[in-house]
Amino acid sequence: MRVIHVGPDPSLTYRPNLEKDEAKKKEDYRNFETGSLFDRVFRTYKLMHTNQTVDFVKQKLSQWTACNHTQMEMMDAILALNQLVDESDPDVDFPNSFHAFQTAEGIRQAHPDKDWFQLVGLIHDVGKMLGLWEEPQWAVVGDTFPVGCQYQKSVVFRDNTFLDNPDDKNANYNTEYGMYEPNCGLNKVLMSWGHDEYLYRVLKFNNCSIPEEGMYMIRFHSFYPWHSHGDYMHLCNDRDLQMLPWVQEFNKFDLYTKTTELPDVEKLKPYYQSLIDKYCPGTLKW
Repeated sequence: MRVIHVGPDPSLTYRPNLEKDEAKKKEDYRNFETGSLFDRVFRTYKLMHTNQTVDFVKQKLSQWTACNHTQMEMMDAILALNQLVDESDPDVDFPNSFHAFQTAEGIRQAHPDKDWFQLVGLIHDVGKMLGLWEEPQWAVVGDTFPVGCQYQKSVVFRDNTFLDNPDDKNANYNTEYGMYEPNCGLNKVLMSWGHDEYLYRVLKFNNCSIPEEGMYMIRFHSFYPWHSHGDYMHLCNDRDLQMLPWVQEFNKFDLYTKTTELPDVEKLKPYYQSLIDKYCPGTLKW
């Protein structure tokens, strides 16, 4: 079992401006039709939608959720994301570590009384550490979706990327409910494998004390077909619907704080280390 330590990030200046980001969101964010990063993004989703099957997800759950691969403190994991650029993201082409602090600072500005919410903003993408180990990015990043049932229309590139996925031709899986019962609850649904589910499992395994609302944000923040398009409601139970507004509140900071103004990480680290020490302290098992 390895213990990983990561050096400091570069220090740059960041001044969050949510009003500016909100004004540009409709025309600039999540453009999956054009742009300089389109080819990279499409390739990532094509591989994801071909290979994310029920069997694949079950295998990854077995492989990773015992949390016996390494040990690391949370801040080291965050700073390690300085080595990762998300190949599914059409909005940014800079390391994911900066996005972590951008999101957290946006939340701190709007919700100064909810320190756990700010921490969620900081750590929500830490599961992308998988992409620095042995996993390809299509098994780590991007929008998530349920496997084992029909893919809904709002899934990114829905019409032309699932053609080679064997589950799409499996009569047990390719109907509206597939292998699930109506309103079974998202806790009983297998999501495509990626950083959301992985970090959720790590936090649960290490008995971190983040409130349920924050755990929903972490587990489902990439589930855009659900929280942004209203799909898959037939699988949700009452608890999912109660948590949905929290995930939606988180999403606007996750998405609309992505700017080229990058944060002064060294200046911010002491404050966020205090939140880590409160909610997920010490060396964690991954």
